[in-house]
Amino acid sequence: MDSIDLGDPALYINRELSLLEFNRRVLAQAKRDSYPLLERLRYLCIASSNLDEFFEIRVAGLKQQVEYGSAQRGPDNLSPEEQLTRISVVAHEIVNEQYVVLNDMLWPALRNEGIYFLRREEWNDAQRRWVDDYFREELAPILSPMGLDPAHPFPRVLNKSLNFIIQLDGQDAFGRSGGMAIVQAPRALPRVVKLPLDVAVHDFDFVFLSSIIHAHVGDLFHGMEVTGCHQFRVTRNSDLFVDEEEITDLRRALEGELPSRRFGDEVRLEIDNSCAEPILDFLSSQFGLTSEDVYLCNGPVNLMRLSSIPDSIDRPDLKFASFSPRIPDRLQQSDNIFSVIRTRDVLLHHPFESFVPVLEFLRQAAKDPDVLAIRQTLYRTGADSAVVKALIDAASNGKEVLVVIELRARFDEADNIELATELQEAGAQVVYGVVGYKTHSKMILVIRREREGLRRYVHLGTGNYHAGTARVYTDYGLMTCDPDMGADVEQLFRQLTSTTQSGNLKKVLQSPFTLYETICHCIRREIEHHEAGRPSGVVAKMNSLVEPGVIKELYRASQAGVKIQLIVRGMCSLRPGVQNVSENIEVRSIIGRFLEHARVFRFENAGRSVTYLSSADWMARNFFRRVETCYPIEDPELSGRIALHGLTTYLQDNSQSWILQSDGSYRPMECNVSDADSVSAQNSLLTQLAESS
Repeated sequence: MDSIDLGDPALYINRELSLLEFNRRVLAQAKRDSYPLLERLRYLCIASSNLDEFFEIRVAGLKQQVEYGSAQRGPDNLSPEEQLTRISVVAHEIVNEQYVVLNDMLWPALRNEGIYFLRREEWNDAQRRWVDDYFREELAPILSPMGLDPAHPFPRVLNKSLNFIIQLDGQDAFGRSGGMAIVQAPRALPRVVKLPLDVAVHDFDFVFLSSIIHAHVGDLFHGMEVTGCHQFRVTRNSDLFVDEEEITDLRRALEGELPSRRFGDEVRLEIDNSCAEPILDFLSSQFGLTSEDVYLCNGPVNLMRLSSIPDSIDRPDLKFASFSPRIPDRLQQSDNIFSVIRTRDVLLHHPFESFVPVLEFLRQAAKDPDVLAIRQTLYRTGADSAVVKALIDAASNGKEVLVVIELRARFDEADNIELATELQEAGAQVVYGVVGYKTHSKMILVIRREREGLRRYVHLGTGNYHAGTARVYTDYGLMTCDPDMGADVEQLFRQLTSTTQSGNLKKVLQSPFTLYETICHCIRREIEHHEAGRPSGVVAKMNSLVEPGVIKELYRASQAGVKIQLIVRGMCSLRPGVQNVSENIEVRSIIGRFLEHARVFRFENAGRSVTYLSSADWMARNFFRRVETCYPIEDPELSGRIALHGLTTYLQDNSQSWILQSDGSYRPMECNVSDADSVSAQNSLLTQLAESS
């Protein structure tokens, strides 16, 4: 075994292909007859959105590497060109599958429930008259068709916008012969239009904006004959570039870069599948794309247009049953959250348990005359955030409020700039972390004057301070007034806001300093325990596992005989089940109603198990290029709860689990499970922890 090279590229799955496999698992949820119909439609939209971001960021990055002549290779040893070729094959398979799901499964099932997306040929006379009026009054005044000729070059097409390429015959008012034109649909227009009840035939009748424009595109070119009309969409590089060594003001630099996201380099062309090859070639050449980058769509070119439909239809029977996240009894029995935390640490398991106690923690701190200071990190908060309102109230009440806002939270940059302004106007101090390192840790520190002196109250989380995602992401939050934990968090905030050494933290592990080495040490310690005949084992749950150094440590532990159980929702570069390397490693992915987001690491440690919660995945960026926190759960009861609800329950799941195979594919466990024996971790936790409603 010692002769096996653990750096062999054959032992590593390409991270981009692994991410596409995750999207394939999400898409598979849209096929599940056991799921409510509108939720299946929602999964289709999520898969489409995931694929958009994959092209905007991951494919765009690889294309840039090719353009710059980069020879950079990952642990799998694939060049950027090789990755793009393989990605194109898999992505085309997924796109084709999306439209099969839509056309052959979801459309017929929706029609059976009285939900129709009407094609133009299905409109009756009353509906056609209504569409005529809608086009004339609502659309035509704001549509600007652009003929293509030397005076009208091909227009700049916005990222992911809906566009039409038109073929024309005849002559216009100036005697110019027809050719081609572009019609861009303004983003302010709804992509799906619900027909009013007086013209609808079914309970819910919808028409696509693209169908309305297509039906009336001839009205935009009077005297000309439209011989072809095809919808298309271009995806662009949306990663923002800021030279952090050159800038003097990160916020201003980002504000300057945000508009460029709409016009980054082209990376993908989607167009309806009836488009003739000459038009495909013309568009491809305009955007500098090859056939590998072109995706033919048997339906709407942007399936995300359908994302608003489930919430717009009042059919509870076609959606997941509602529930009320539970508030732990200890918190319900007291109106003073600080007294509860002083008695004992509080653990919250979202979304099964409510996010409200976190908000109440901030609200009480904002009003409490004994609270002197509040410090918090913010990564994503959402619009109209109750968290931000509480911080503004605290600043207005004279508290010393300091907020570390990560401006570079991808696709939330504009929102974070806006909330930074709100907080500063209220009197809060706002800083943007450390240049070159994203602040991804989730921390709140409240300093309160009490009879015994100043006491620090802390909240540490695995997820963002976002009330919306706390209802759909599984995450943990810990509230404690442990003196060592409080001192560590205070030191972390000081490090983020000023120029100081990190120092030695007593309990909290931190990236980029102590987290990586500690995780590797914990894995190596399990090898020592196993070889000495003591209880050993690793159970870890995370979003992504791609860092090669940690993977090598896991391979060594497996070779030594340590049992390793990994629950990895998304990307996983570790290849399990390889003879003499990873036979003792199992990797599963849970795809269910909620997005699995918590990071939990548990080491058996000779029977004295150690449990950590963390904001960090096992990725190079989380270990070395971000500010992350990882913290032990020392209360035996809380540690036991995490082991049971956060790990064991998921390892028993056989209805939403996918097992990673050594070839990089995933096998769904439910294929071999009868309904009577089916176990869903998320459903089980809803039953145990939440309240039905």
